[in-house]
Parts: sequence; structure tokens; C-alpha cells
Amino acid sequence: MAAGLKRDVILRMDGEDLLEFINGPSYEAEMVSIFSQIGCEDASLRDCITKALEKLTVDQGMPPSSDSWVMRNIVEPALESWDDKPVSQETFLEESKKVAKRVAQNLNEEPVIVAHSENTFDGSGIKRLLSNKFELDKLLNVGLENVPKDRNGKISKEYLRVVLDVVAPSVGLPQIGAVEQVLMDKVVADVLNRIDADDWKMIKEDEFKKLLTEIMESIMLQLEGNPISVSSNSVVHEPLPSSLSLLQAST
Repeated sequence: MAAGLKRDVILRMDGEDLLEFINGPSYEAEMVSIFSQIGCEDASLRDCITKALEKLTVDQGMPPSSDSWVMRNIVEPALESWDDKPVSQETFLEESKKVAKRVAQNLNEEPVIVAHSENTFDGSGIKRLLSNKFELDKLLNVGLENVPKDRNGKISKEYLRVVLDVVAPSVGLPQIGAVEQVLMDKVVADVLNRIDADDWKMIKEDEFKKLLTEIMESIMLQLEGNPISVSSNSVVHEPLPSSLSLLQAST
């Protein structure tokens, strides 16, 4: 079952979108926000700017600088022959723009190909499962196959979290901690906390299944009201299949 809305594109990042962002109206406000986030009190200006570039996204025209190739060939050359200065918000804004423009120039000379994936979790996978009792029962039975039971066939509530992780891919949910989006994990954690999923109470299998169904329904309702989007980016270092077309980062 699909997780909701999914989008996979290949981006060719050549510095144009980064320059547009640098020269646009939102640049200064965005960089002031980043400056307050990264904490530069005990760091050099160079380190602050490096951290700031890591905060920029592909939507702003910046390839992931966590990639060693991007850092070595795009970011570090932009910082060469650059004099460090005392850290202040004013100098940060001024110098980070200079470095970002050099990064854009490096991208223009050596474009970076980025695989960009977006996934929106909207609860639709859970909704489809809950509307089909046969499929629901089958999935719950699969989830319970390896869960230990006592001599009376009862199951500890602590395994609700474990079984939810097992069935997650089939209902369009990521496993806990599987995506870099704390809101997604928070939705699941809040629902589990409301039913005291970690209280070790032993319950009958039917009650366990009922609770798990209620958990999924609660998660579904939250995601229907507030879908959560998760994106990931990775630099492509291998030759692309000929069937894949390149899109500009602004696509």
C-alpha cells in the first residue's frame, strides 16, 4: 500500500537556483534564523558558515554538503583564500553571502546530480487497510507471529510498539526512527503514550489486536488532519540510467 503522495526526481544543480535564493527577498531572514540555530559563540566564522551551508536545502539550490564529494569539491574550495573574522551576525550575513556565491560559481563549473525523494504520510494506507477486515486480520496475524505469549496466551502491551513497527510498511508508515522527521515519530509516540503502551500489562490476543487497530486509527486521523512530508537527498556518483531524465532543481 502506498504511503500517500510520493515523488522521486533527479536534480541537476548548477548554481542558478542558489544564486536566485541568495539574491532573493528571503535570503537574509533565512540566514538570520540559521545563525540563531547553529550557535556560533565558541566557533570560528568559517565553521559557522560551513554549518549554515549544511542547513540550506535543495529547494534553495544547495546540494547536501554532508556528502564528502560536495564538501571537498564545492564547499571547501569556496572557503579557500578566505580570511576569517570575528563572529557577529553582521559579519556572518556579509561573509556567508560571499561564500555562497562562490559555491554557486563552483556548481556552475561542476554541476551536481542529486536524487531527491519526497514522501507525504497522510494516513491513506491505514484507511484502506481498516476498510478491509480480511486484510486487517491477516496483517495483524502476521505481526503477532513472533510475539511471545504467556501460558494463557496473553501478550504484554509493551509489544504494541514492536508489532506496529512490523506492520508499518504495509500501512504506509515509516518504522519508528526510520526517517529524519521528528514530527512523524512524535505522532506515533503520542498515540502510544495515551494508551500506556509501555505499562507491561498482560492482555488477551483479541484485546491486543483491538488496541493496535485503535492506535492505527488514531495515527490515521492525525495524519489526515495534518499530513507530514519527509524528503531525502543523495548525491548521484554513478552514471544515470538512460531512462532517467534530468530536472532543474526548481522543478
